[in-house]
Amino acid sequence: MTEPAYDGAALLRLARAAVETWVREGRSPDDALLGALAHQAPAGVFVSLKQQHNLRGCIGSVTSSTGDLGHEVVRSAIQAAVADPRFAPVAADELDSLAYSIDILSPPEPVESASDLQPRTYGVMVVAGARRGLLLPDLEGVDDAATQLAIAQLKGGIQREEPQQLYRFQVQRFAEAAAR
Repeated sequence: MTEPAYDGAALLRLARAAVETWVREGRSPDDALLGALAHQAPAGVFVSLKQQHNLRGCIGSVTSSTGDLGHEVVRSAIQAAVADPRFAPVAADELDSLAYSIDILSPPEPVESASDLQPRTYGVMVVAGARRGLLLPDLEGVDDAATQLAIAQLKGGIQREEPQQLYRFQVQRFAEAAAR
């Protein structure tokens, strides 16, 4: 099956507009800004914000909760800016220093073990009961499956020895080179 074609530049413009509108005006951008993205099939999306090459926020979901790609990008971008519990909300004076990246996820597929993971190609999701830990693929410093799995388990509060299900997924990543 071929992957859907996405307009990466439009996705990045939408994420930036969503964050800037929310931070400056306390509201989501007008639906007119969504354009064709409001009619594109839903997918899991993660939006990451970086400031001087350091993570400043990252939030998303494995499956769409909004019904279309455009609204999913808006939701994830705003949440990455103001609701990532690791960071204070983005302030207006930071907006020009942010660089955005968007990962659109393929549907997760179950795998038998860490030997089925390739951290440069696949992200991983670990599920144990109601707890879930997820790590996107191709991240700096994550060079082997054991490291990737350990980080995902830690994020989900999952002990290595407890029963768990593993899933892998691929992403289409669109990223700005640097802050404007």
